[in-house]
Amino acid sequence: MLTRTYSGQFENLASISEFVAQAAEDAGFDRAGIYAVKLAVDEACTNIIEHAYGGEGSGEIQCTCNIARDELSITLRDWGEAFVPDSVPEPDFDVPLEELRFRGAGLFFMRKVMDEVHFDFQTGDGNVLVMVKRK
Repeated sequence: MLTRTYSGQFENLASISEFVAQAAEDAGFDRAGIYAVKLAVDEACTNIIEHAYGGEGSGEIQCTCNIARDELSITLRDWGEAFVPDSVPEPDFDVPLEELRFRGAGLFFMRKVMDEVHFDFQTGDGNVLVMVKRK
């Protein structure tokens, strides 16, 4: 299990992406699996910075990668505002492009590319997001 902590800055998204990509590679994922992990983590961290912290520089993102026999588990922890994931509607992609609203698209893509996505806002020690990708 490897853990790194990053300040909530958009410039750190590339470093976080490299960290999880290396973990996915070490876990034996192919290029498509590595891309899926990077996409999900990038979306999650962007949401943490924008929504939990309300902008850059307001807090930290702790990222833990745990490699098991047939899966990679990524845990993201922040200490910002919690939210109710079920309150975020899925985006409607069946509308003309000019009417498309992207609110909720990040959460939608995270759920589509990962095998499991779990939120825990009741821990008393920050907000926890666990995402699992299986081979």
